[in-house]
Amino acid sequence: MSGLGGLNPSPGGMVLGLVQAPVPIVAEPPDVAAAVDRIAGTVIGTCRALPVPDLLVFPEYSLHGLDPATWLDDRLLCDVEGPEVAKLRGACAEARIWGCFSIMERNPGRAPFNTGIIVDDTGELRLHYRKLHPWVPAEPWHPGDLGIPVCDGPAGSRLGLIICHDGMLPEVAREAAYRGANVILRTAGYTYPIQQAWRFTNQANAFCNLAYTASVCLAGPDGAGIHSQGEAMVCDVDGTVLERGDGTPGRIVTAEVVPSRADEVRRGWGVENNIYQLGHRGYSAVEGGATDCPYTYMRDLAAGSYRLPWEDEVRHTDGTGAGLGTPADVRAAARPAGGDG
Repeated sequence: MSGLGGLNPSPGGMVLGLVQAPVPIVAEPPDVAAAVDRIAGTVIGTCRALPVPDLLVFPEYSLHGLDPATWLDDRLLCDVEGPEVAKLRGACAEARIWGCFSIMERNPGRAPFNTGIIVDDTGELRLHYRKLHPWVPAEPWHPGDLGIPVCDGPAGSRLGLIICHDGMLPEVAREAAYRGANVILRTAGYTYPIQQAWRFTNQANAFCNLAYTASVCLAGPDGAGIHSQGEAMVCDVDGTVLERGDGTPGRIVTAEVVPSRADEVRRGWGVENNIYQLGHRGYSAVEGGATDCPYTYMRDLAAGSYRLPWEDEVRHTDGTGAGLGTPADVRAAARPAGGDG
């Protein structure tokens, strides 16, 4: 099924290249420029490799690094219409390859967004996503406000993008699938303590949604002795791991997926057609299945009244324990020097 990691593509197959990018050390604007150049160089160089991917996926933080002391520095932030993204778009057009990239996006007057974009092989921006669920309390990003968009991709794919901690909440991958994604990308900067959870959530997100999942982390040391895990993974629609990387920085893990197979499974499966059956409970006994919402948490969340039975006992409810302070402190730190946001 994998065709030797994409060396022997199947009819209708899409070859993915998951880049276990090394952790960049970023402290000043020239460091951001150097990281952009490295990523663009990888995109252009990959068009001379075998197999040639249809889509290259770079991890979260591959442009901005993992040093929290720099995350709110306005000089290091990017804009989707800015020069850094323009260079990445140009690299995709030159190489005739789709690309998925991570930036920390300027958000005037508020904390920045942790953003992912997908660019097509002509350099056009096809998807713009802002991380819905920052990894609190450690991350200071503003929660995403664009929902979970999907876009058409190579070989009949419908691409969804989720970022790191998003993948730990099953509702996020489910939303991408509900909106039509048959290939769900997940980018991350996770370190080794999260490795086991990374593995089983990638597999569960595939099986529960009858989608391919393609996921990749940063790899290698961050300059302070902490290593990111790399471990690119591609999972089949039944959760089977098709390809798995390691911790090698810079390694590009390739794999083939066939988007039409996910489409056919969603149409043809009876037993375990989970995403259909969620909204058609017990259709063997009830015509069309029950279509009510029996889940209290869904109803409460939609009503703005989500509240856990142990809500008053939760100890971490802002970034103070992680050294970020209150939300007001984060907003103040995110303002440009000398400006009022």
